[in-house]
Amino acid sequence: MRNVFVLPCLLATLALPGCAVAVLGTAGAVGLTSVQEKTIGEAVDDATASNEIKAKLLNESGARFAEVDVEVANGLVLLSGRVNEPEDRTFAEGIAWSSSRTVDVANEVRIEPPGGFMSNVSDEIITGRVRARLIGSSKVKSVNFNIETYGGVVYLMGIARDTEELRAAAEEASVVGGVMQVVSYVRIRDAAGRQSAPITTEAPQAPTYQQAPDASYTTEPLTELHGANYEPGSR
Repeated sequence: MRNVFVLPCLLATLALPGCAVAVLGTAGAVGLTSVQEKTIGEAVDDATASNEIKAKLLNESGARFAEVDVEVANGLVLLSGRVNEPEDRTFAEGIAWSSSRTVDVANEVRIEPPGGFMSNVSDEIITGRVRARLIGSSKVKSVNFNIETYGGVVYLMGIARDTEELRAAAEEASVVGGVMQVVSYVRIRDAAGRQSAPITTEAPQAPTYQQAPDASYTTEPLTELHGANYEPGSR
């Protein structure tokens, strides 16, 4: 059972002064820990796991897994993107679990034909705009969050300082033009590594949102990990 919170997605285009894509290896990840909530050890493990999983997928078949994205935050591996066959989706998850640093896997890979260059560019633009919103927010420490976008669906990962920051990040992402849905796999810093009962919060003029600040993103025993969904809608 997924936790759902309805938020409006404004379709207005947000202007950006520029768009840059940074590729960080293990050394770069370590350099960010001075301002992030994660430790140096956690940063190294995440960067190593991400590089390891990506390399294994591409070594297996660059053609089959070229459009599979891998993000790792505190041992949680997020797979997003697309593959042609159901078997490839299952195989990619198996590769993710093969890393000794993997704690959990969220498989959001879709089975569909390649999206093409323009589709990928559109998702990258959305990711940049969401990042800009987080940087500009006084309620969010933007370096704590990883952002992936696929088909207009924004996936948030990382560690929030508290539930208010977690909610604020999802709300900022939801108002970016072109965003169809926000799926949050963000965890709370103090709750990392332990089970916790869901915390229920309520946004003004919006349905109740229940967020479990740990790996138990669902209340039913399912075969796959699910994030908290923020569906677009009207207030």
